[in-house]
Amino acid sequence: QVQLVESGGGLVQPGGSLRLSCLASGIIFSRAHMGWSRQAPGKQRERVALITVGGSTNYLDSVKGRFTISRDNAKNTVYLQMNSLKPEDTAVYYCNGFRTGEYDFWGQGTQVTVSS
Repeated sequence: QVQLVESGGGLVQPGGSLRLSCLASGIIFSRAHMGWSRQAPGKQRERVALITVGGSTNYLDSVKGRFTISRDNAKNTVYLQMNSLKPEDTAVYYCNGFRTGEYDFWGQGTQVTVSS
C-alpha cells in the first residue's frame, strides 16, 4: 500500500518560514521523482517544485529564491523549505511521487496559511 503523508503546515506571518515534509512508503523512494504542488481556494492546482531521481530541481517562477526542495532517500522523505512567505502562498500543499508512465501517487495535503 502506497502512502504519502505530508506534515509541517500551519499558520505563519508574512515573511516567516515553514518546512514541509512528506514521508513516502510503499514505493522505491530513490527511484521516484518527487514534487510539491499547491491549490488555493477557487484556483487550479499548480506545481511548486520538483526534484528528480538525480537531484535536479525545478521551481514555479513565483517561488524561486524563496522555496527549496530537497530529498533524503535514506528517510524516504522529501522536504519543502519555504522562506519569506507571502499571503499569496496560502494554499493546501500536496506532495506526489511519480515515474512517468508507471505511477503517480499523491498525499492528502497540508494547509499553509500566511496571514498577520
